[in-house]
Parts: sequence; structure tokens; C-alpha cells
Amino acid sequence: MLIDGQNITVERETGRILDNVSLHVDEKDFLTIVGPNGAGKTMLLKCLVGVLSPDSGRVTHKPGLTIGYMPQSMEIDPVLPLSVRRFLSLNLAIKADFLSEIINETDIAILLDRQMHNLSGGEIQRVMLARALARDPDLLILDEPAQNLDISGQLEFYKLLERIYNNRHKAILMVSHDLHLVMASTKKVVCLYHHVCCSGAPQAITQDPEFISIFGDDLSKMMAVYPHEHDHDHFKGDGD
Repeated sequence: MLIDGQNITVERETGRILDNVSLHVDEKDFLTIVGPNGAGKTMLLKCLVGVLSPDSGRVTHKPGLTIGYMPQSMEIDPVLPLSVRRFLSLNLAIKADFLSEIINETDIAILLDRQMHNLSGGEIQRVMLARALARDPDLLILDEPAQNLDISGQLEFYKLLERIYNNRHKAILMVSHDLHLVMASTKKVVCLYHHVCCSGAPQAITQDPEFISIFGDDLSKMMAVYPHEHDHDHFKGDGD
């Protein structure tokens, strides 16, 4: 197990953001958290990463765990000169051959001398993914990684992510709204609405009454027929 979150609760003045949420991530997992806006998805990621301490509950990391975190967005000061090349190695001790490998894998070689604030949305996402990979993490955590991309850009990004998962065998934990695109990649889905409504293999949860109540019957039916090629035997009987 890489991360084990047990009974995580976070409260704010507006109410309870996370209510007794338990979730764990194992090696080679590809887990996607879905849910409506305001469901607490980003808050949960922050607790799991260790950026935020829950009001109650606990989060345990595997000793020596390395996380590559890709936030939902990043503000780049246009006054501050910061090239892609510099951004990738900033505060990181990374071997040149490994960095070259990551650059080629994410197809950003042509961007290295560009300034970060001049990049398009898709270019920034690939650079941020490369930065997360440059840590050679045990676990990639991605918060809405394709939210600012058009449909073509989303499709390309998720194809890239799936290639990285298949080639590098890194565990991936992701928050996403793009159910129609992540269904073919992710191995397990957790539906969150302040608490864990349901979880399991993608096609299985589309039949869950709580999933249908949140996302609607039409989306549930569309997802149920979406082709999905992963073997889900690993998740049989997994009630997390």
C-alpha cells in the first residue's frame, strides 16, 4: 500500500467538506475520483498528499514514498523569466539522461527554451506532467489535469497518461470530470460527494444507485456501454 486514508473528516464554516472518507492506493493502481463540483475532491487530494491535515482521521504513507503532484492550475508571473528547461529542474536533483527520457516521453523538447507564461494550456499540462515525472515518483497525483483543454487536447492527454501508466507502471490517483475519456484508462473509480458514495471498476459503478442519483441516468447508460479493456479481477470483492 502506498497511501492509506482512514476516516478523513474536514470541516469548514460552510459545513463538512469531507465526512469520514476512507481510501487507499496500492502499487500499480490507476484510481480516479469523480464527483460534482464542491464534493471535496481537491480537499481529499490535499489531505492524502499531506498538504492539509484533516480535522479527524489519519493518512499513512508507505515509508520513503515519493509523490509527483500535478495541481489543478499554476499561476506563472509573466514578469518572472522562467523557461521550461529551468522549471523542469527547479529544486530537483535529476540526472540528465533521465530528464531527457521524460522530455521525449511527454513530447516537450520543442518547448524547452520557451517561457512558461507563453505556453498554451495543453503545453503547460504536458510540462507540468513532465515535472511531476521528473521526481521519479512511486505515485502520480493529478488534480483535474485536462480541465482547460479542448476535447482533442483532453483525448491526447489521457492517451499520454495511459502510455505512461503502461510503460512505467507508476500508480496514478486522479481527479477528473471527463468520465467519457477516463473510462478506458482508469482501473477503479471512487465516486465522492463529501463521503464515498460508491467505488469499484468503472462499468460496475455506473449501475450503482448513488452514481445514478449524482450523474443522472443518461450518463450512467452511456458509461455502461463504454468499451473498457482492463481486467478487473484485482478489484473483485474490494469494497473500499
